[in-house]
Amino acid sequence: MEKQNKACYWFLFFQDKLLLKKNNGSYQIPYQENAPFGTDNSFEVVLDSSLSARAASLSHEITEDEQWIMIGLRASWNYLPLDWYKRAGKAHQLVHWDRNSRFCPACGKPLAWHTVISKYCDSCHQEFYPVISPAMIVLIRRGEEVLLVHARNFRGSFHGLVAGFLEVGETLEQCVRREVMEETGLTIKNITYFGSQPWPYPSGIMIGFFADYESGTIKLQDDELSAGSFFSKENLPELPAKLSIARRMIDWWLAGEPAEKPAF
Repeated sequence: MEKQNKACYWFLFFQDKLLLKKNNGSYQIPYQENAPFGTDNSFEVVLDSSLSARAASLSHEITEDEQWIMIGLRASWNYLPLDWYKRAGKAHQLVHWDRNSRFCPACGKPLAWHTVISKYCDSCHQEFYPVISPAMIVLIRRGEEVLLVHARNFRGSFHGLVAGFLEVGETLEQCVRREVMEETGLTIKNITYFGSQPWPYPSGIMIGFFADYESGTIKLQDDELSAGSFFSKENLPELPAKLSIARRMIDWWLAGEPAEKPAF
């Protein structure tokens, strides 16, 4: 266990599972002076000005008992208050980056923490920051219908929205058009920004757009999508979980696209 001078919150992960402490039927991030289990080099994380916190990878998965449980980060949305789920997501992104950026990509020498969000190479004097992968996600309207798809990598039978990662040299709008054409064969118009959401699985940001159908017949990209169609509000398939920006976008559309957009 790592020794600390004062109590703090401990965001401890084994792969993508988060350690939670049981407390009379509820669950919370451990708060104590020392890490409750052995860690691989914990580090300070700044989650907001009022919290003292550290994060680290656990050397092994902790078996559930009367005091402790490990929950997948995505599933922790159902166990933690929203603010703590967000904090755990940021901590996980930093833990993932720390675990995968031990050495300088320029010269191969070990990196050391420089600030709470950067590392430094003493050999070639370069500073490095966490890599965040931007991905767009788009809700496509066709009159009173919406395009919903089932991706082959979805965990479950729900239908969501067309999404994909930004490529080098693209604008966000170009990415939206390209992904829609590649995955569905459709052309779209009237692309407008909706909002964004950190997506710490393991380290991304989802950038949401609305668009209108322009032309084309659905031709699914077989290696990406297993199903896709336009649906009316009265005939919807299973929808994504409420933790995702996809669900927020669908719910906003279902509500008639009110002026105020839901915040995450």
